[in-house]
Order: sequence, then structure tokens, then C-alpha cells
Amino acid sequence: MRTLMLTAMVLILAGCASNVVTDYNSATVFGDYSRWAFAGSEQDDAVTTLDDARVRNAVERELSRKAMKKVAEADADVLVGWQIVPEERLEQVGVGLGFGFGRGNFGWGVSAPPPVREITEGKLVVRMVDRQTDEVVWQASSRRYLNENQSPETRRKLIDEVVSDMFSQYPPGLN
Repeated sequence: MRTLMLTAMVLILAGCASNVVTDYNSATVFGDYSRWAFAGSEQDDAVTTLDDARVRNAVERELSRKAMKKVAEADADVLVGWQIVPEERLEQVGVGLGFGFGRGNFGWGVSAPPPVREITEGKLVVRMVDRQTDEVVWQASSRRYLNENQSPETRRKLIDEVVSDMFSQYPPGLN
């Protein structure tokens, strides 16, 4: 019974773990920010990837929920930028194989580890930059990843959920 209770507590705590990590400049007065704009992009604005459009829509929705007004870049208090940072990880696929022989307390064995493949995933990072000082004042990064095998609807839902989680922690100190 005790083991069951401990297992239930661990599962509950694991479910409460945040899917995003935020950082911010503690000297910043976030109440001074009411107008925002997207930071200028290094690539041509006419060329926008599908994920960029999904992130852009999610950010606009979340900042409007925070009663922040979208304005031209020259009139903004903060500039919002994001990037999808590629990260590689190794994943075991299948099972390892082994065999051995022996007699009594002695024996020999040989085993092979399971096959491993490399997977590239994208981690979303959103930054808010004070337009006057040109310094990052707030940043959030996702612990959930986008990968190329996800359907468009799954990618949209994931981006919406992650951006919502990010901005649930903005402005800092109110949660």
C-alpha cells in the first residue's frame, strides 16, 4: 500500500512539472510594457515557414490576452522574437541481443546493445527585448519538441500549447 501511495505521488508531481523554462531580468518593471511588435527578421518577410506562421499566431493571441497592444516596431515598448533551435538526441530502437554459457559459478557472455538512431527535434525559444535598451528582458524555452514526423495539426496544437504555457508565466512574479 505504501509503495502504491508513493508511486501515485511521483506520478502526480511529474504531471505538474512545467513544460517550459523561463528566465527574466529581475530589475525590469514589466508593468511598463503595454505595446509590442515582432522583432525584425533576418530573412525576407515574404518567405515565412509554416511553423513561423503558427508561432506568430500563437504569440499574437497570448499577448492580446495579456492586454498588450500590437503596434509598429518603432512604437513598441518590447520586441518579440523567436527561433526554433534544432537539438539532436539518441533513441534506442529495438532490443539488445546476448548469449552466454557457463557452469557452476563461472561463465562467459556476449551481448550487443540495441540499435541507436539520431533524431533531430526543434525546441522553441521566445524572447522579449526592451526596444530602448536592446536587452533581453524575458525569455522562455520549451521542454517539448517539434519533429518532422508530426502532422500539421499536431504541430499547431503543440505550438499553441507551448506558447500558452510560456505566456502563462508572463509577466514574472504574478504567478
